[in-house]
Amino acid sequence: MRTPGILIFGLVFSPCGWILDLTSTVATNWRTLNNIAGQSSDTVVNQGIWDICNTFTTSTQVNCNLRSTDTVYFSNQIIPIAQGMMVASLIVTAFGLAFVTPAARCWTNQKPRWVLASMGGLLIFCSGVLTIIPIAWYTHLLPNLNTSTTFINPQNRDIRVGYCIVLGYIGGIMEVLAGIVIFIGICKCCGGRNPRALLLRRGVVLGL
Repeated sequence: MRTPGILIFGLVFSPCGWILDLTSTVATNWRTLNNIAGQSSDTVVNQGIWDICNTFTTSTQVNCNLRSTDTVYFSNQIIPIAQGMMVASLIVTAFGLAFVTPAARCWTNQKPRWVLASMGGLLIFCSGVLTIIPIAWYTHLLPNLNTSTTFINPQNRDIRVGYCIVLGYIGGIMEVLAGIVIFIGICKCCGGRNPRALLLRRGVVLGL
């Protein structure tokens, strides 16, 4: 039996979203600080939720493991919350895929196991939400997060959104869409049949 399109959609979007979320979680580019006092003009401070790295616009040199240089930044409330929720999202996505993959049965002639697939879809949806919440919260607070880094012009701090925010949004949205599509599948393709047809058949059996 051919695997339904909704399961293919979910099995494609979910892993892609997971990879984007993983990159967003571990990379040190949630926001960038430019025009830093006491540093060369080409220095860019890249702040993530686990570490801080310095990069340079005129070279490929990268200096990481600078977490201890800005403990004020890591004391912001959003940082440990984002750490926990992003890691939880990765774990929940993995569990969701563990449900959906065997439920699809794309390598056999058997019908998909829709109840198992819908449970996986619900988990994948929740994982997307777990990603979007800290990403959106961090984005809202981004210009105002405390940091011990000093700027050349403190009144006009040059703080920019990092690529991790973009990847996190895209990954979270992909997981939300995948989860919704898979979960709706149990309503539209319950047992491989139309639910309305099932109700009509029951009505005939009961003599209605």
